[in-house]
Amino acid sequence: MNEAMPLVAAALVTGLLGSAHCFGMCAGLSGLFAVNASVASLQSQIPMAIAYNTGRVLSYAFLGMAVASLGQTVVDAIPDIAAPVRFASGLLIVIVGLQVAFNWRFLAPVEKAGAKIWQRIAPAAKGLLPVTNLPRALGLGLLWGWLPCGLVYSVLLLAATTASAVNGGLVMLAFGLGTSPAMIMTGLSASKLSQFMSRKRRGAGLLIIVIGLLTLAMPIMKFSSGSDDATHSQHSM
Repeated sequence: MNEAMPLVAAALVTGLLGSAHCFGMCAGLSGLFAVNASVASLQSQIPMAIAYNTGRVLSYAFLGMAVASLGQTVVDAIPDIAAPVRFASGLLIVIVGLQVAFNWRFLAPVEKAGAKIWQRIAPAAKGLLPVTNLPRALGLGLLWGWLPCGLVYSVLLLAATTASAVNGGLVMLAFGLGTSPAMIMTGLSASKLSQFMSRKRRGAGLLIIVIGLLTLAMPIMKFSSGSDDATHSQHSM
């Protein structure tokens, strides 16, 4: 668990700062419950928004556990692959930061690849509209977690490097919780929040790049430490 804490922290902060990216993929979907719920007041909208995002976060956690279990299988078979995959995940977070900061669509091909899965899920999501109660909001949120998103995919790769179902789930849970404040507020007041976040994109993107660079540094430092230990052992002999 201690080894996974830096990754959990990176996922949480990436979720918080990456919310500007989420508007492009999720803002319209996040507003669906408010548009279709026929609710009369903000007080009644908030539980719907929370249920909606709870479903999304639970889906992320499930995906994190699934990819981490797969990662554990691969690492058990090829132990040396863990560091390169973690390096790749750090590079992906840097790319996410560039996309958030400058609106460069580096991850569009990755998102298109996931769109095939979403096409199969979308009819079920439409069947839950209009969102008139909490179970429908929760169900739509569970499906929403499968929406193709480069930001989600990059953090999923980070979760896979934990090679532990529990830690992978925690990484994606932290990421989902990080995105939740913005996504909940988007559903309640999408236009105003979107305008505010768009003005903060550059700074948020640059901070995500820093997180990506720190994530990149982890396998490099581990490799360097391993090399030093090996050299020290040779000298001792």
